[in-house]
Amino acid sequence: MNRERGEEDKGPGRRRLMMRRKVCRFCADKELKIDYKDTKVLGGFVTERGKITPSRITGNCAHHQRLLTTAIKRARSLALLPFSTARN
Repeated sequence: MNRERGEEDKGPGRRRLMMRRKVCRFCADKELKIDYKDTKVLGGFVTERGKITPSRITGNCAHHQRLLTTAIKRARSLALLPFSTARN
């Protein structure tokens, strides 16, 4: 389809906006360490339902996402973080 401004339509809802690339928080700040005892940092990467937030949403690199996952699992096993929320 030819449009007036020369835009091509690739289907419904396919318009992609220019999104800023997410930067790994741990690569950007070298002083911030991943530790299973630091529940404030780990709590930011866990949803309210208890799931680990994926790296495509948080912007973490693969290396730090793996370290983060093991730290969250260790904190859960020591009861520092919940496995899930209590449902009524």
